[in-house]
Amino acid sequence: MSDKIYRWCQQKVSVSSEFARHPDQSPGAIVQRLYGTHAGGQEVEDLTYKLTDALQKDLQRALQCGKWGKAQPSELFLRVFHDALCTLEHDPMAGMTSPSLLGSSGTIPMTIISALPDICRHMSNLIARAESEVFLATNYWKGSDAALLITNSLKELSRRAGERGQRASVKIMYDRGNPKQVIKNHQFVSPQTYTGRAVQLPSPKEIPNIDMEVVNYHRPIFGTFHAKFMVVDRKIGILSSNNIQDNDNMEMMTQIEGPIVDSLYDMGLITWHNAIDPPPSNVRSSSPLNDGGSPQQTSSETTLLDQRGYYGGSSYQATMNGSDPISPTFHGAEVNESVRTPTDVTSAVEGPSWDGNSNPGRDSCSSFGKSDLPQHTSKDPHYDPDDASELARMESSLMPKGSETHMNAVTRLLNTTIQPDYKGIAPECAPEDTMTPMIIHKPHAPFPIALLNRKPWGAPNHASVHVPQNEAWLSAMRNAKKNVFIQSPNLNAEPLLPQIVECVRRGIDVYYYVCLGYNDAGELLPFQGGTNEMIANKLYKQLDHEERKHLHVYFYVAKDQVRPIHNKFKHRSCHIKLMIVDEHIGIQGSGNQDTQSWYHSQEVNIMIDSPEICRDWVEGIRRNQNTHLYGAVDTKDGVWRDPETGKEAEGCIGIDPGKFSWAKGIMGAVNRVRGVGGF
Repeated sequence: MSDKIYRWCQQKVSVSSEFARHPDQSPGAIVQRLYGTHAGGQEVEDLTYKLTDALQKDLQRALQCGKWGKAQPSELFLRVFHDALCTLEHDPMAGMTSPSLLGSSGTIPMTIISALPDICRHMSNLIARAESEVFLATNYWKGSDAALLITNSLKELSRRAGERGQRASVKIMYDRGNPKQVIKNHQFVSPQTYTGRAVQLPSPKEIPNIDMEVVNYHRPIFGTFHAKFMVVDRKIGILSSNNIQDNDNMEMMTQIEGPIVDSLYDMGLITWHNAIDPPPSNVRSSSPLNDGGSPQQTSSETTLLDQRGYYGGSSYQATMNGSDPISPTFHGAEVNESVRTPTDVTSAVEGPSWDGNSNPGRDSCSSFGKSDLPQHTSKDPHYDPDDASELARMESSLMPKGSETHMNAVTRLLNTTIQPDYKGIAPECAPEDTMTPMIIHKPHAPFPIALLNRKPWGAPNHASVHVPQNEAWLSAMRNAKKNVFIQSPNLNAEPLLPQIVECVRRGIDVYYYVCLGYNDAGELLPFQGGTNEMIANKLYKQLDHEERKHLHVYFYVAKDQVRPIHNKFKHRSCHIKLMIVDEHIGIQGSGNQDTQSWYHSQEVNIMIDSPEICRDWVEGIRRNQNTHLYGAVDTKDGVWRDPETGKEAEGCIGIDPGKFSWAKGIMGAVNRVRGVGGF
C-alpha cells in the first residue's frame, strides 16, 4: 500500500462530511475538490498495477485504514481489505466511496432470502416507517407489482410526515438507457416521465409532504448502474440483489446498521453527483446511531429471539464442522436436533403487541403463528411497526391454508405475477428444512465491515478490472485456507476462472451455484465469457480425477422443484450474489461473477467478518433452495442431467453452442445494457 492511499484513508474528511458542512455544493464538486477527479469519470487504463503479497507491516497499515470501533478484524479480512485498497493507487474513486469510509463496522439484524416481492415488502415497510430521508437506488425500475409496493409506501410516508407536520426527502436512482446520457450521464427525470406506465412512481400531488427527485444514470456504452441499495434516515442500510420489477427470481437482501451506514450513504451521494435541492432536513456529518454507539434490535425483536431461538446462530451450531463446513450443511449432514421451525413454536408464542399510534387504522399483528394475517400486497397494503411484526406476517403467508401442504404454501410464495399458476413438484421437507425467508439474526456486537464497490466503465474494453470489488473476490480466494462458496446468476469472468482452478489444486473445496441458462444469449457474445454450462465444462476439463473432487458445481433448484429450470421459461430463477470464504468472510451485494459486473457495471458490496452471520447465510441458502439436493452437475463434463432420464434440462444450449453462437447474443447484449432480463 502506497503512502498516498494510506493518507487518503487517514483523512478526517469525506464527501458526506463535507456535504454536511456545505449542503449547497454538489457531491460531484466536493469529490473534485477533495480528490481532484470525477467519480466514475476517469477512464484511463491502468497498466502499472501490480499487487504483491501483503507483509505484516502492510496488514498493520490496513488495520489503521479502517474505523473498526471495538471490533478486531481477522488476518484474512485484513489481507482482502489491504488488496482492495491497493486498487485506489491511480483513482481514489475506484470504489465510489471516500477512502476514509471504506473500512468500518456495524451489525446485520436481518437477512431476507426469498422471492423478489418479499424484499420489496420489507423495503416498503422501511420507507413507510422513515422519519425524514430515503435514498433508494436500483439498476432497472419497471412499472410492476413490485414497483407499486414502493409507490404505495411513498404515499404512506407522505401521509405520516404530514401528520407529524414534517417533510421527507426522497432520492431515487435507476438505469433506463437514454440517448441524452451520452452528453450527461446523470439525467433528472421529470414527473411526467416517472409517473408513466413504464415506471409508475407517484406524482408530486400524491405525495405532498415529500421532496422527491429521480435520476436516470448510465455511463455509455457499457457502464451500467447496477448497484442496488437503500438508506433510510442514515440509520438503516439495505443491500440487495434485486431490481424493482416483477420476475421469477430468488433474491437476497441484508439490512445493515451502525457506522457502515455512513459509508453507504457516502457512496449514494457520490453516485448522485448532482446538487441536492432541497438538501435533506437532517444533514449532518454522521447519523445519530453511528457516532460510536452500537445499534441493537428493538425490544420486540429481542423478545422474539429469546422465545424463538431458531433464528440466529444458536439454532445452527454444529451444522458446520471440520475443515469442510459447506459440504455437510449443503449436502446431507445431520442438522442440530435443537433446531426449531416456525410450525413447532408459533402456536404457543405470543408476539409483540401492535403500537396503534405508529400506524392508525391498520390491522394488528398481535401474535405469531396466525395463519389469517393478510399478506402485505400492492393492492392491499398492511404496514408493520417493526421487523418482528413483519416476520409474523411473513410466517403467516407460509402457513398452509385449507387443504394445502407446506410445500403448496412454498409454491404459492414463489409464484409471482408473471407465473401465478406454476406447479411445485418437490416432496415435503423435514421440519428442520422448513423455508425461512426472513432471518432475524441473534443480537450481536458490531463486527468489521468494508464497503467494496466498483465504478462504472463505459468503454468497450476490459481495462477497468483493478477495482476494490474484483480484487476483494480474488484476494479472498487467493488467501482461502479451507473452503469457498459462491452463488451468482452467471459465473464466467475471465480473471476468476484461473483462481478457481488454483484454489481447487491447493485442496480448497470450491462450491458454486449458478442459474441454468441465465441470459445465455448475452453471454454468447464475443468477450462475454460464455454460458454457465460452457464454463463448468471448461473448468472440469482442466482438472484431473483427484482435483475434481474439490470442485462442486450446482445449477439452482427452487425449493418446490426437483430439477433446474432454464431461465428462458421464467418459472424459477436465482439472482443471489454471495461469496463466503473460510466460514467467516462474507461478500454480499449487487456484483455478479460475470464479465459485465467485473469490467463495466457500477456495483456495491459489503465484506463482513462474522462466523455467526456467515453460518446463518449458509443455512438460509440451504433451507430456502433445493439446489444442494438436486442441482449437482456431472463432474466428468460439468453438465446437469436428469437422474431418471439421463437427459439435459429442457431448453439447454449445451457445452457447444455452435459456430454462429455470437449471433444469438445480439439481443441479449441490448437487453443487458438496458438492464432488462433480470440483469
